[in-house]
Amino acid sequence: MSKPKLIWSTNILFASTFIAALTIVPWYGITYGYSYGLWIAAVLCLGYCGMSITVGYHRLWAHKTFNAHPFVRFVLAIGGAFALQNSALHWSSDHRAHHRHVDDGDKDPYAATKGFWYSHIGWMLREYQPMRYHDYSNCRDLQKDKIVMWQHRNYWLMTWSLNLGIPVLLGWLLGDAIGGFLLIGVLRLVASHHFTFFINSLAHVWGKRTYTEKNTARDNGWLALLTYGEGYHNFHHLFEYDYRNGIRWYQFDPSKWFIWTMAKLKLASNLRTAPAERIMKAKLDTQKLKLDSKISLSIHAERWREALQHEYDRLLQRTQEYYAVRKQLLQLKKDKLSNSYQQERQELQLRLEKLRRAVRDHQRRWQLLMAEVTHLAPA
Repeated sequence: MSKPKLIWSTNILFASTFIAALTIVPWYGITYGYSYGLWIAAVLCLGYCGMSITVGYHRLWAHKTFNAHPFVRFVLAIGGAFALQNSALHWSSDHRAHHRHVDDGDKDPYAATKGFWYSHIGWMLREYQPMRYHDYSNCRDLQKDKIVMWQHRNYWLMTWSLNLGIPVLLGWLLGDAIGGFLLIGVLRLVASHHFTFFINSLAHVWGKRTYTEKNTARDNGWLALLTYGEGYHNFHHLFEYDYRNGIRWYQFDPSKWFIWTMAKLKLASNLRTAPAERIMKAKLDTQKLKLDSKISLSIHAERWREALQHEYDRLLQRTQEYYAVRKQLLQLKKDKLSNSYQQERQELQLRLEKLRRAVRDHQRRWQLLMAEVTHLAPA
């Protein structure tokens, strides 16, 4: 069977910019040097492009995790064209197909099961799925978005104007138009491309499957540093409708922080989040699944399995009770309609504190049991 037809425009773009970034960019730097101003401009443009993809293309348009003011959508659409990763409509269509058919080599546009090279960049070099360049039936909602469709119609004019105009203009303003083109244009574009591509490739082979083992997606905090918070990919594949990828306060997710800030400024609304109890249950279920496979190798498999199920049930029950009471308390504080508001609030706070201690106690027992099972000797 012959290979699908090469997409020459994409091949030439990726090859020429990558070779230039490895050769001409460092040569010019060694020969003439780049000013601090150019480096700062390149980093800022890289961040603008990256955040336009993660906040705009990914979380806003592909997954509809929040609503945004038209001004924010316009700014993100411009940044997406500057990133040169196709239009928001096309990008979202590919990404929705990826989530719907993840790891399916025939239907997932960049299936990780077809190898690192394919998922990273190879899927864009040939016409593996020709229809995806014309069929946007999975994005009918986006076809009603005037800004998305305006960008889609004018994408190629915008992307070439931005990728040639902005680097040269900024370089000229900073006293080095050629240096601006090389650093802000070429190097920034290559870095922006491959940082995004890492989510399709590296995030499916490097990291932990914390919340589900039903697909190859991984959570990786180091990768989040390069991808503006997109490294927590295992969580994202299970809870794709959540505007966050890093759900803990300490997890690096500037895309989440940006969306949250826009909401505080009344420029974003309807920020969607996965219920905390569902997140906890997914994590517990995944841990239990891993422990079950380990227990099956033990000579006392049945006894360990009973102990595991007992602790799992108790921890899950206490966790669900805790989140139910917390929800009641939050609703009570929001409404403040009851005449006995203060008394009800105190009672709920006391129940919540007791449940918090119970959950922590059961979590410690669960962790101890996990440690014991992990070190079980095989039968």
